[in-house]
Order: sequence, then structure tokens, then C-alpha cells
Amino acid sequence: MEKIGFIGLGIMGKAMALNLLKAGYPVAVLEKNKAAKELVAAGAKSFTDSSSIAKNSDVIITMLPDSPEVEEVVLGTGGILEGVKAGSLFIDMSTIAPSTAKNLYNLFKEKGVEVLDAPVSGGQVGAESASLSIMVGGSEQAFQRALPVFQCMGKNIVHIGKPGDGQTTKACNQMVVGMTINAVAEAFTLAKKAGVDLEKMREALLGGFAQSRILDLHGKRIIERNFAPGFKVKLHRKDMNIALQAGKEFSVPLYGTAQVAAHMDALIAQGKG
Repeated sequence: MEKIGFIGLGIMGKAMALNLLKAGYPVAVLEKNKAAKELVAAGAKSFTDSSSIAKNSDVIITMLPDSPEVEEVVLGTGGILEGVKAGSLFIDMSTIAPSTAKNLYNLFKEKGVEVLDAPVSGGQVGAESASLSIMVGGSEQAFQRALPVFQCMGKNIVHIGKPGDGQTTKACNQMVVGMTINAVAEAFTLAKKAGVDLEKMREALLGGFAQSRILDLHGKRIIERNFAPGFKVKLHRKDMNIALQAGKEFSVPLYGTAQVAAHMDALIAQGKG
């Protein structure tokens, strides 16, 4: 089996790396990450920097918060580009700007390294249950090589097209998710003010055209007043900004996306990021 370096052990990354270990893959992680001890206890090896991970891996995966963090891990001192071997495969599963994904593709290509942008959807639940939706940009050859790895982390795995297309698809995903959360929240707030039984309303809506995974999961969380983050507002706001930037690049007005991003800005200003 190919040796995998996994950089980014946050809420989702840790679960994804654990699933790779469960599938039998040799996994390398950064020892400075606070989740590294748990991964090492599960069978992973730890290294001091990203360059060392790249030297000792056939496939390098990043799962980081945003474009600057991915660029730092790749381009910075002790970064992946310093240690990566020709013939390796670099997979970024973070949600970053499509333009950044295309730039990374070109940089790695000069080193003889294939690249996939493969952002995911499904949140903490999907990461833990290995049922993520994975949307992939890059060559067909690289996709086929990565497919067995993806199948350890996700269920709905789609090769979208050329480099950057995975990230563009993820931006569209986050637009739909953000606006749907907004709609569900507004509907439940109106119903509560009107004295409607929210449990019964949710049950009724789930049986009709308004049904969605967000109505199911987040509707239940709204009723229970459970706002523990499976995915943080500040990260979703970042994703909405990526979508808005793409809208500017292609001269597409994104009114709903802009409104939801403004709501998220307000939450973050209240300390609820």
C-alpha cells in the first residue's frame, strides 16, 4: 500500500486520517499537532516537519483551514516542496480558492508531482463515518490512483474535471449549504414566534418538497438548542468569501451568498465564530 502523509488534524482531518489507518495504510503526521499522539497511538508515524513527511510518503494529503495555511505548508521553510519526490501525488482536501489550487498544480508539475484538489462535504459526522462527499479536480490518471484512498474516507466521490474544478464545486456546495441553513433558521424562528410545535413542523417538512439533510440535522439541533460546532461559522464564512471572489472573477452577482456571508460576519463579531 502507498505510504500517506497527512497534514492537518483538525475536527475533520483527524477522523479522516484515523480512517486511513483503519484501512491499513501507513500514515505519517506532524508531531507538533495536538492530535498527533492519538494518531501515533493508532499506528501512525510522526515527523518534525512537512518536508520530512513528503520525503517519506508516496501520497501527501493536506486538510487545512484556508489558502494561506496550505501555501505555508507547501512553500514555507521545511515545506512539502522541499522534500517531495518526483512521482508522488499531492492531494489538497482543504477548501481553498480555485486560483490557489491551480497555482499549486503548476508548482508541483515542475517537480514531476501529480496534484488533485479534492475538497469534501459532510462535516464531522461524514468524516468520522467515512461517508464524505469528495469533489475532485485534476487528471483522470491521478484520480484513479487516489480513488482507493478516497474510498477509505468518503462515499460519493466524483471526478469533476480539470485542476481547480473541485474547489469551484466546493464553493458552489457551500453557497447552497449556507443559504439553506439561513432558510431553515428563518423558518424555525418564525414558527417559534407563532407558537408552532417545531418537532411536528420539522416532521411535516421532511415529508415534503422542503426536505433536506440540513432541515433534518440542523433543524433538530435548532430545536434542541445544540450549537456545538461540527463545522465552525468562521470557516464557513471563509468559504462564502471564496464563492464571492469567484463570482467577481466571472462577473456573476451572488446576492443570496452575500447576505448569508453578512449574517456570518455578524455572528463572528458577537464572538460566535
